[in-house]
Amino acid sequence: MTPPSPELLEQTTFSKSLLPAVYIVGAGPGDPDLLTVKAQRIIQQADVVVYANSLVPKEMLSLCHNGAELIPTATKTLEDIVPMMIDRVRSHLSVVRLHSGDPCLYGAVHEQIQALAEAEIPFEIIPGISAFQLAAAKLQVELTVPELVQTIILTRISGRTQVPEAEELASLAAHKASLCLYLSARHVDQAQQKLLAHYEPDTPVAIGFRLGWPDEQMWVVPLSEMAKATEDHELIRTTLYLISPALKSTHSQARSRLYHPEHRHLFRPGKH
Repeated sequence: MTPPSPELLEQTTFSKSLLPAVYIVGAGPGDPDLLTVKAQRIIQQADVVVYANSLVPKEMLSLCHNGAELIPTATKTLEDIVPMMIDRVRSHLSVVRLHSGDPCLYGAVHEQIQALAEAEIPFEIIPGISAFQLAAAKLQVELTVPELVQTIILTRISGRTQVPEAEELASLAAHKASLCLYLSARHVDQAQQKLLAHYEPDTPVAIGFRLGWPDEQMWVVPLSEMAKATEDHELIRTTLYLISPALKSTHSQARSRLYHPEHRHLFRPGKH
């Protein structure tokens, strides 16, 4: 018997309907082209799409089929959203919970996962690209430059959601790593003060606003001007700060050992 061609297998996989479950999908920072292939396929097939309309652009919804039920959640609470998803799954429907960025980063999915598990509702999490990754791509930089910086810290400053004492920004800044600061535009003066305790004032800071959206903007300023730039551009939300010595390393001659001709490994052994 002749096995099916790869093309036929792909078509069969793509056309197979989703199981009744909740699919927590990372929409990425905003650009529909940055969805993973799996996320795109699931959105196209879902019976119901529950989406954070204040954070997910409408262009994402163009992937949904005509019969899909679209439910915005900007005005809803967890107590509204979770029972609604449970009800749809128990009615044998597939549900996409569409979050911005990657669900594991400030996605408020922890409590949703707990509620779904307690209700014995099957769920799957599909990762997405985070804003810090798009920012680095737009800046055409690597955030882990050999001999300069090898650590990336993703964090936020305390606001309505408090940061644990051991993770206060001042203590994290002491590492002088590539630091990606989320959800902090409203407290930028305090953030700048804490960062200046360890980073040099001329350390570059990339400020990304609505990254991946049609109206995205990005500025690179010295750390000493981070708060002023934020205020000048009236940024209060959907803003990412990327503080890193890697942003001024475009002329660095440092290189990774991975592809160095003197570096030997399993797939590139030395000559005998």
